[in-house]
Amino acid sequence: MRANLNLLSLITAIVICVCFTGCKKKETPPRVIETSTVTDIEGREYKTVKIGNQWWMAENLAVTRFNDSTALNFIDINSSDSEWANASGAAYTSLNNGQYGFLYNFAVIENTKNIAPEGWHVPTDEEWLMLEKEIGMSSEETVLLGWRGTNEANKLAALNAIGWPEGAPLFGSDEYGFNAKPGGCRSFSGEINLQGNIAFWWSASTDGNEGWYRYIDANQTRIFRQHTYKGYGMNIRCIKD
Repeated sequence: MRANLNLLSLITAIVICVCFTGCKKKETPPRVIETSTVTDIEGREYKTVKIGNQWWMAENLAVTRFNDSTALNFIDINSSDSEWANASGAAYTSLNNGQYGFLYNFAVIENTKNIAPEGWHVPTDEEWLMLEKEIGMSSEETVLLGWRGTNEANKLAALNAIGWPEGAPLFGSDEYGFNAKPGGCRSFSGEINLQGNIAFWWSASTDGNEGWYRYIDANQTRIFRQHTYKGYGMNIRCIKD
């Protein structure tokens, strides 16, 4: 009898152990982020990150010359709106001394002298779509206009929303190391957003006379896709050739 009881106790203990081990929630290992750096024509070094099969800058571009050393037209943030609106050719402006990169008009991108570091380029709309699919947006949603997805902006925004307004719906996990911060925007008419709550990036693709772009807002967790006037001033994130 005692032997049977001991055997029963042993079996019970084994069953409990197996159940506990099998029911224990498996923890998802942290994402391994592969990083590197790239240097622009002026010697400024940028962090870079691999997302899927693409290498992206993890910072916004902040260069003032093309790769042949031709200087861009600088228009001060305190200049009149009309000066920016009437700018001819490639121009840029700077919010907060370029804390989160410079704002460029589309003429900078269209210039064949190339604004991106050697071996890099301004991403096309299609390359942005690839990034968005990689971070979880469905193929059907990526090609839509306006706000798309669910929480993809959170995955791109800086960890714990550093640099973004406190208490906003956007709260970055920076799951992929993209480190998006609110670089702002200057409209084609020269008006400036100084609230520190938006991020705009050009793509290299056009739709007629307009350029495609991406937009993240502190009050959204999704990503905005659209095309607009080429006179806007937006940040640039480069991608490796």
